[in-house]
Amino acid sequence: MATTDRQATTLALAHALSAAERGLAVIPLSRTKLPALRSPHRSDPTTPPCRGECGHFGHGVYDASTDPARIRALFAAAPWATGYGIACGLPPHHLIGVDLDTKSGTDSSAALRELALRHLFTIPPTVVVLTPSGGRHLWLTGPPDVVVPNSAGRLAPGIDIRGAGGYLVGPGSRTDHGVYGTAPGSAHLAPAACPPALLRLLLPPPRPTHPATHPSAGDRGQGLVQFVLAAHKGQRNTRLFWAACRAYENGIGPALVAPLVDAALNTGLTEREARATIASAARMTGASAVRGGDTGRPSKPEESGGAPS
Repeated sequence: MATTDRQATTLALAHALSAAERGLAVIPLSRTKLPALRSPHRSDPTTPPCRGECGHFGHGVYDASTDPARIRALFAAAPWATGYGIACGLPPHHLIGVDLDTKSGTDSSAALRELALRHLFTIPPTVVVLTPSGGRHLWLTGPPDVVVPNSAGRLAPGIDIRGAGGYLVGPGSRTDHGVYGTAPGSAHLAPAACPPALLRLLLPPPRPTHPATHPSAGDRGQGLVQFVLAAHKGQRNTRLFWAACRAYENGIGPALVAPLVDAALNTGLTEREARATIASAARMTGASAVRGGDTGRPSKPEESGGAPS
């Protein structure tokens, strides 16, 4: 390997270890910005989906770690790595990346400003990473009980979102197109909280549902309750949070607490998890969290993993 590549790998590892000290889970990347380690299952397409349970490296963002020993082992297994990726959606930061691209002649910065004006939010001072192509990555944090999905251009042309299961190229990484670096004045900042109005835009819209009947919900709340009841494992907290936000925004949040909790219990969430998610939605919308009355059902035993992927 050329001396310059060895230097790039050494620098990438140093930057990755520094990011890990800040609580950011990292993986090694190649010059193409892809994970440097290939899947150990690539030769056997019949292998069941694996996110690292096999114990080998090569599972992309699921290899991400903040453990220095594991990070060094990852880079040792990929001596050609010249950069590192930062996994989004993981504790403690629950990172959300807003990727403002410059390709295809779009003005993504102007599009974000227009969204901010239309939906009445401002981007607070936060970490900004400059890309070799002239784009920018804005680092934001989300609530721990909300799963923000990855998307490309859904928010606006030229704006990609990196959420759970995605990663951002870390500053100091070297790619085929150049080096990623932190924007002046932002390196010392911590990722700022995502504005509530922007967070709501990042969540997936509800799918059309048939009217549901629920003894405790009025006509306006029946669709929200049904939306929660239709949740599958991995989307229960996100759907509940979205529905609760809509309920509080429509002025029916307090009346819908019990039906939403009841619906969440039907999907497998515990009562404590459900009420915590609804309370988070109340805070995000500026409403007062209502603990609600009796749902008419006993609480289930606590279980871990409220929103597994």
